[in-house]
Amino acid sequence: MKKVNLRWLLWLTAVLFTISLAACNQTDAPAPTGVAVADTAVPTQTPLPTATPIPPCEPFTNPAANPPANVPGYSYQVVNSYPHDADAFTQGLLYVDGVLYESTGIKRTPSSLRQVDLTTGEVTQFLDVGSEYFGEGLVLWQDKLIQLTWQNHVAFVYDRDSFERINTWEYDTEGWGITHDGRCLIMSDGTSTLYFRDPDTFTEVGRLTVQDQNGPVVRLNELEYIDGEIWANIWQTNRIVRIDPATGQVIGSIDLTGLLDPATADQPVDVLNGIAYDAENGRLFITGKLWPTLFEIELVPQGNN
Repeated sequence: MKKVNLRWLLWLTAVLFTISLAACNQTDAPAPTGVAVADTAVPTQTPLPTATPIPPCEPFTNPAANPPANVPGYSYQVVNSYPHDADAFTQGLLYVDGVLYESTGIKRTPSSLRQVDLTTGEVTQFLDVGSEYFGEGLVLWQDKLIQLTWQNHVAFVYDRDSFERINTWEYDTEGWGITHDGRCLIMSDGTSTLYFRDPDTFTEVGRLTVQDQNGPVVRLNELEYIDGEIWANIWQTNRIVRIDPATGQVIGSIDLTGLLDPATADQPVDVLNGIAYDAENGRLFITGKLWPTLFEIELVPQGNN
């Protein structure tokens, strides 16, 4: 019979004792209740900006035509002047995002749609509208440029960036000037009437008769919407009228006589026509048909007419 190794026997006894003791002291662990989630703050996300809803262009009842009792008069002060293409028979003008857009009729050049650098007068983008069309007023609505024609009874809708023609609208009157009030397009036809049209369909929704203290104001031409007012060139005059869009009453008359001295031009010029407004900086730009200069002006009050 072999002798048992005493050292090995003592080691085995100690191990068994330790295991037995651990088993006696063990307690049941609680059952898990779910996946553990680290206690970390959820990052706050800034909501994406949403586009401001555009008020609908709704039909309205044409207000009664009542002449105002008197009309404040204004002259002007030249703030700055810029070169302008003397071959551009300016019919529509607007300024947005640091760029001039211009519509021209047929005279020395074909009817066109243009993008123009204000400072240099350089035409940076050009579209020949076609010899069969006489280009007229111009307005930017959303991302689309809308150009009237004179007696063709059509308006062209272009992509603002590419000048690609994307739509054509028809109308019964002549086309002279066009602007918008944030809801409706506003159009002139050379009479004393302003037509309000839906910007998505060009459907007429209402009209105004424009009157000053002497009665209806005819030959309304190029239009611009400035600080809640409609401004209009009066064809074959040096006058711009400021119109209340709710009533059609003239609430201001601007005399621009002497703004351009024809003697300073290298070739014959035509009448004053072209109003553009830099809404961001409050700058007012004026030019005319075949004028070599575009002027930035400020108004000077002159009392009532």
